[in-house]
Amino acid sequence: MLKDELIANNPLGVFKKAANGNDAPPRMGLVISRPGLGKTAILVQIALDNMLHDRQVMHISVGQNIGKTKSWYDDIMADIATGASQEEIMAVKDEISRNRMIMTFNAATFNRPKLEERLNDLIQQDIFKPVCLVIDGLDFAKIDRRLLEDMRDMQRASKLSIWFSAVIHRETPGEIADLDLFDTVLSLDPDDQGDGKIFLNTIKDSTGCVEEGKIMRLDPTSMVVWG
Repeated sequence: MLKDELIANNPLGVFKKAANGNDAPPRMGLVISRPGLGKTAILVQIALDNMLHDRQVMHISVGQNIGKTKSWYDDIMADIATGASQEEIMAVKDEISRNRMIMTFNAATFNRPKLEERLNDLIQQDIFKPVCLVIDGLDFAKIDRRLLEDMRDMQRASKLSIWFSAVIHRETPGEIADLDLFDTVLSLDPDDQGDGKIFLNTIKDSTGCVEEGKIMRLDPTSMVVWG
């Protein structure tokens, strides 16, 4: 069955189980890279992995429209299901689409109170209850630590997993001063040899799922993660 195959073959599944075999606790995670290397693709694959496990995900797009965000899911789904028939792909998409909701924010208005208000409306009306948020497009150069501390408090209080993406402009993540607030930090790095390879490097993971320095690869054409 295609759905089972997609779950079994997803290398990002390593972040689900701690070294002792128990389910990993909810985390606050961050994907960093220079512009254009595939941060959104990683967030989408994290979201899809949850959706395939029948867990509801809220994808929050800051400064991006819903149509463009949906196209990321369609493209990644087609690429990870290479070899499957169009009918199989559509059947899985139809099944898991109920596990995703896309919410948009203007960059200037994104904050914890507004996010919680919108989330609580959905939860209280029994419309949608996510276990994971992916937040794409937040400009870390224009936010202060207080916002991230607020999100950290929200993550712990609500027992959600929250994943962010952030742009860096140097070879190291040192320009982001708030890495201590994140349980897991992943970095997309181009190969020094200039042959087009992109590596997904685990900078930090305090949940016990993987050791620091674990490296996976990102296909630069399809933006799909390899083991």
